[in-house]
Amino acid sequence: MIRMTDIHEAPPEPASIGAEQIEYLEQLARIRLSGEEKERTARDLSKILDYIEMLGELDTEGVDPLSHPVTTEPVFREDKAVNDDRRDAMLRNAPEHKDGCFKVPKTVE
Repeated sequence: MIRMTDIHEAPPEPASIGAEQIEYLEQLARIRLSGEEKERTARDLSKILDYIEMLGELDTEGVDPLSHPVTTEPVFREDKAVNDDRRDAMLRNAPEHKDGCFKVPKTVE
């Protein structure tokens, strides 16, 4: 793992997040930020973009892309149509039934 402290080169120019972009993000998120919060958010987003740029410089030759860090095998059951006639068993649990159907109180006059 490469850490920011492991790099001995001069850091690249920071990505610049401007006031217009912060205001646009405010509109998208439907929030209001104070002046100090806008400055802090711009700095934080710039650091994130700088880190992403640094990750883009890594040698990933021969590394397969991942959609998830843990590989999983899909587990599927065989899809079988089963015609179980459980009507009698279900109707035994019903408070009332008539002609093989549940009998319920009338709800619409």
